[in-house]
Amino acid sequence: MPSGAACRVRFPPTVDLSRRDTIRLIPTGRLEAPALRPLAADNRALGDLATLESVTNGRLAAEESGLPDLDPRELAFGRRGHTFVNAAFTHTRPGGNRFNGEDRGAWYCAFAAETSVAEVAYHLTRELEAIGRYDNVTDYAELVADFHGLFHDLRAADRALEPALGEDPAIAYGAGQALARRLRHEAASHGIVYPSVRHDGGVCLVAFRPDLVQNLREGGIWRLEWRGDPTPSATRLGQ
Repeated sequence: MPSGAACRVRFPPTVDLSRRDTIRLIPTGRLEAPALRPLAADNRALGDLATLESVTNGRLAAEESGLPDLDPRELAFGRRGHTFVNAAFTHTRPGGNRFNGEDRGAWYCAFAAETSVAEVAYHLTRELEAIGRYDNVTDYAELVADFHGLFHDLRAADRALEPALGEDPAIAYGAGQALARRLRHEAASHGIVYPSVRHDGGVCLVAFRPDLVQNLREGGIWRLEWRGDPTPSATRLGQ
């Protein structure tokens, strides 16, 4: 086995990416008015309640003190949609996702809305499977953003040889998180472009830093409906 400088970790190739109109889907409930508003008599009272809420609000707490692998100075402030960007990096799922762990979030999106629909449908279907009931209607809003710069590219990778692109989260997520950690710390990576595991032919992108999410705006609404079957219907409701 080679030793010393000859033992080098090989990273995926990079691509100089300029991609407009990527799509991230979030439940429309996150776009609604603050839940505390009906309890407040006026704006001052609303501010007091918001301060109380912030004690248990993960995003607000992380904006103040960060996460184990996220410095709060990296977060986005003072620009349109910064709360949605920050939420992606401060709200982490137990066990993490394909290319991030619990100690730092990431911005996941796709080159096409249909790919994003397939990705979110997969995860919500797993939750419905866990409770044994495929009966649900959820509306998702498109968050549209642009990306420019060098990204590591897994689109040409052999899926059989790249464990991070596996279908089983129990295996793939650990491998993907390890790869992302090395890319961030050893290669100062912006993120990864990779083939969608849930939508054949689709392309996904994960951005490792909040400042990479550019020109954020709202798009249309998608409704996913489960009516007793694990495969939902998906309908775009418009802008």
